[in-house]
Amino acid sequence: MLTIALAKGELKKESIQLLKSIGLDFSAFLEPGMRQLQIEDPTGQARAMIVRNKDVPVHVEYGQAHLGIVGYDVMREKRAHVAQLVDLGFAGCRLSVAVKKTSPYQSALDLPAHTRVASTFVNCAREYFQALDLPVDLIHLSGSVELGPITGLSEAIVDLVATGTTLRENGLHEIDVIFESTARLIANPLSYRLNQDGMAEVVEQIRQKINEQSSRANSERIDQKTVESRQALV
Repeated sequence: MLTIALAKGELKKESIQLLKSIGLDFSAFLEPGMRQLQIEDPTGQARAMIVRNKDVPVHVEYGQAHLGIVGYDVMREKRAHVAQLVDLGFAGCRLSVAVKKTSPYQSALDLPAHTRVASTFVNCAREYFQALDLPVDLIHLSGSVELGPITGLSEAIVDLVATGTTLRENGLHEIDVIFESTARLIANPLSYRLNQDGMAEVVEQIRQKINEQSSRANSERIDQKTVESRQALV
């Protein structure tokens, strides 16, 4: 049976909605009090497991799940050997370098050598600063990375930013964006090549659904621009 790894937290609801749109219903995971970690679709076509966000690529890499939905940020950080199949477009955010608003640094290149940088994404941060040929001292934190500059533990942080509200409320601001991130459909490479349990059909259905949504969104943007242009002429 096709097995799909889904992430807990913010990705869960949109991932389940996407799968439901192609006929795979795992909405039981959204019911209050649900404690099961693995359920089957009522049609018996597939099953889904709920795991921590950072564990999705691990389950896919080792073949416990054929497919998974996870943020690009997690995929980059974990460096798992998985196939990236579709950019799903939701759960948009960015991985950024941030400092205190009172800091004199305006970009990452302004940071002195061996500046202390706190982050959950130490692999991504290390790769970024190495590309800049800027040696920094990375400090791994599991959460509340914003406390780094506030307490003096670090001069800068590398963290995910969506709206920027958390940074602003803690007196921080972005000085560089490392990369943009959205949810991605990933697969175990061997399972995908062998088309185990009808993977190719499910992937194609998801790809078509995302293309339809993208086309519809583009059409709506064009219509809105047309309306605005006409209003400007009145």
